[in-house]
Amino acid sequence: MKNHRFVVFLTAVLLTIIGVVFVFESSTAESFVTFGNQYHYLIQHIIGLAFAVVAFFIGLFMSPKIWVKVSPILYCIGILLLILVFIPGIGLSLNGARRWISIAGIGFQSIEFFKFAMIAFYAHWLSKHQRFGPFLFLTAIPAVLVILQPDLGSLLVVTAIACALYFVAGGKIKNLLILAAIGLPLLVIAIVSSPYRLNRVTTFLNPESDPLGASFHIRQITLALGRGGLTGQGIGESQQKFSYIPEASTDSIFAIIAEEIGFIGSLLIFALYSVFLFAAFKLVSDSEQPTTIQLLGIGIILWIGLQIILNLSAVVGLVPLTGVPLPFISYGRSSLVMVLFATGILIRIGKKA
Repeated sequence: MKNHRFVVFLTAVLLTIIGVVFVFESSTAESFVTFGNQYHYLIQHIIGLAFAVVAFFIGLFMSPKIWVKVSPILYCIGILLLILVFIPGIGLSLNGARRWISIAGIGFQSIEFFKFAMIAFYAHWLSKHQRFGPFLFLTAIPAVLVILQPDLGSLLVVTAIACALYFVAGGKIKNLLILAAIGLPLLVIAIVSSPYRLNRVTTFLNPESDPLGASFHIRQITLALGRGGLTGQGIGESQQKFSYIPEASTDSIFAIIAEEIGFIGSLLIFALYSVFLFAAFKLVSDSEQPTTIQLLGIGIILWIGLQIILNLSAVVGLVPLTGVPLPFISYGRSSLVMVLFATGILIRIGKKA
């Protein structure tokens, strides 16, 4: 158990360090063009990391029972934050999406807080009962708010975590099939009704359709992967970071990583993620914690694992681009703070009850 806690800690530290290096590598050109300072995004990332380290120790030293106990309050706060993104003067609009909140000059993504709040709440609620009607209602509220932002990637993460926790807690698979029968047609309608989301899907199905327009992003990612080859171009030698790949330091950062350190280096990072998730699962499953706390740990593992799978799958062209950040590595203070906070909780769960 102690070894698993150390492995979770060590892999999280290594991945976070890799994140700092490649946030700088992938953002220098955009930082210089936008702010006249190639270190702008690096500085902002390090500031976010400082808050994330504090959050990690909060998660590590506070009993996970506290988070479960106050989870109904956290869930309500999370829903409120999802609503606030639509309020002028509080919610921020960027590239046609309303996913950010600015309070006292500090901006953050409300969905990142909600992911944890939802996991904590479902760990508390599903450990007692798995009534399908209330579960459907409680899942539909955030789903509607997230799709209105719009944020299809986060919608997939949130609903997948909710359904998985429902099943792990003992919910009937028949109910999940009913939910899928309801949700999939609605998802198709949401995609078809939005030109932005429809473009993401059509360019995934046919990347050659509009190489200088809708398909530009995925084609440039493919070029980065191709240039990386087996061993990569070398640290600092990426060409695609020079404004060829949109969101190079956030959602698409792994393309820059693969270009610079190649297939072998990318495999090492994937191995770190695999070791982290395996050790975290063993830590939670072998713990002597009550069911509510184990569900909390499983939910956190699902959260981090699903985002890893979605992000990497999108980069290599297995699924459409989703806009989901790569845990520990992508630029994004809200994501980094919440993921390290959750990692602290995972390690704490490994302690004896």
